[in-house]
Amino acid sequence: MSNKNDKPEGKEPESSWKDAIYNPRTGELFGRTGRNWGLILLFYLVFYGFLTAMFIFTMWVMLQTLNDDAPKYRDRVASPGLAIRPNLLNIVFNRSNPLEYGQYVQHLESFLDQYNDSKQAKNDLCMAGQYSDQDEEPQKKVCQFRRSILHHCSGMEDATFGYAEGKPCVIVKMNRIIGLKPAGDPYINCTSKTETLLQLQYFPHEGTIDRMYFPYYGKKSHEDYVQPLVAVKLLLKKEDFKSEQIVECKVEGSNLKNDDERDKFLGRVTFRVLVTE
Repeated sequence: MSNKNDKPEGKEPESSWKDAIYNPRTGELFGRTGRNWGLILLFYLVFYGFLTAMFIFTMWVMLQTLNDDAPKYRDRVASPGLAIRPNLLNIVFNRSNPLEYGQYVQHLESFLDQYNDSKQAKNDLCMAGQYSDQDEEPQKKVCQFRRSILHHCSGMEDATFGYAEGKPCVIVKMNRIIGLKPAGDPYINCTSKTETLLQLQYFPHEGTIDRMYFPYYGKKSHEDYVQPLVAVKLLLKKEDFKSEQIVECKVEGSNLKNDDERDKFLGRVTFRVLVTE
């Protein structure tokens, strides 16, 4: 009589969970033989190698269409925005306290450092009233814009830029747009948006922006290019102190846009000034 617990001779031992990792009888690792793993790795190596090569090729083709000096397409911004220095739209200070207006003076001094006459002397004296077309020149010349052109707002005659006397200077500049050649004779015109009559003084005279500073050819070709500036001196009177002044400056006299309601800084900028004593 046979014992039920006896195992039949020649029967293979039952598989265990370890065989799912490595089966010593078949030589399979995770259910695949070495040959199967080799074929799979070869397939993915070829597949991803092809994708990488295709990506590199398309990037190379795209880069061949780009220009190192200027963007290929420049149709998003046709007109420049305006900005002011000091780089604040709310200028509030006590004219008797240097600590309050000192930050504005420091901003202006730092910004105008590149316009120092000693640094601008290395740049070219360009023909006023004419565009500086240099399309064929590999390295573009830079037209001089000397800080002394700003006269009372240059910081050379008055180190406080008028803030100590309560007649602050604000510098208006146009943002750079490669290839821009504004038609006409652009100038900056500022008006008061409050009921009080506000007297203004412009430097250069009448806030003109000479065409010789256009076009701009990009940071690489026009490495030392400096934007033309217009300084506006607010001739506040004693009765104007403690009263907020809202000033809007626009670029006029050209085809540049300054009335787009979707962009409040396109060709214009508005700032507030409050002086106390």
